[in-house]
Amino acid sequence: MIPIAKPIIGEEEIEAVKEVLKSGILTQGKKVKEFEERFSEYVGVKYSIAVSSGTTALITSLLSHNIRKEVITTPFTFISTANSIIFAGGKTVFADINEEFNIDIERINEKITKKTEAILPVHLFGNPCNMKEIMDLVEDHSLILVEDACQAHGAVFENKKVGSFGAGCFSFYPTKNITTGEGGMITTDDEKITEKCRLIRNIGMKSQYEYVYLGYNFRMNEISAAIGIEQLKKIGSFIEKRRKNSLYLTKKLKNVRGIVTPRENKKAFHVYHQYTIRITDEYPISRDQLQQKLKEKGIASKIYYPIPLNKLRLYNSNEKCPNAERFSKEVLSLPIHPSVDEKDLDLILKVIK
Repeated sequence: MIPIAKPIIGEEEIEAVKEVLKSGILTQGKKVKEFEERFSEYVGVKYSIAVSSGTTALITSLLSHNIRKEVITTPFTFISTANSIIFAGGKTVFADINEEFNIDIERINEKITKKTEAILPVHLFGNPCNMKEIMDLVEDHSLILVEDACQAHGAVFENKKVGSFGAGCFSFYPTKNITTGEGGMITTDDEKITEKCRLIRNIGMKSQYEYVYLGYNFRMNEISAAIGIEQLKKIGSFIEKRRKNSLYLTKKLKNVRGIVTPRENKKAFHVYHQYTIRITDEYPISRDQLQQKLKEKGIASKIYYPIPLNKLRLYNSNEKCPNAERFSKEVLSLPIHPSVDEKDLDLILKVIK
């Protein structure tokens, strides 16, 4: 089987974990601090705050901004994006997506009201949103910007890494471009937001038994941080292989009738957390039938995402998002992680063609 994702853990990560276990310091120690510092340098921000997951990164960041009103986000994303808004005390407003699977700037503009407090764009599948246009909206309407960069470590828009435009939120789940097992990170240049996030992640505790804020246990442990430090050293080669595999598939599939390959903005650097094609009505068989054919040949694939969030009863949304609703019936993600080689790609292409 060619898996849809495969974390790459080397001897460096194993030795780093052994070092932590031998030290006896398992949480909020020097490894967490070092990982935060290295990640800040990588993204190009002043501060990073390590937390327990991408979900808790989003919740913590929104809480630190005192969100209480409407937050505009995409319906075409993992559910944690929208859930975090609810957990923080805000209201989710969905704006439809464009052909790149990212939130549509015009649809955001249509949704802005006096109740709008923040915009939460998602750099989906590792593809950066158009941050220039989003930043223009943020500045024009004096809004808060929180970036869901959970799938976009290393992605760039106009020579600036995602996660450095507003408060960035990253995930290190095993399927991501780098992993810590479980874990997340918040990035920012704002010292006050940094201090607040650090309090929220640690039960609101400034010093031992001095509680100054209502907080949670969202801390990252030392083992995760040790793995993250080693993974961060390899992120360049991981991204290079993902892009090489993705561009190979695009070159071979771009003229196949009924297949729509991923789009890459000329001003952006796509890091391909997922390689997601669309199977339209012009293709000889359905998306689900193609997925079954791939499975029969030992090729895993995934549907990200089968139901747009605006269609879930959980959110009780009456908003129409026609692109998200149509694409959810067409999308299929194929394996392009660093362990996939050209032989694997050729097998995938043979089945599709």
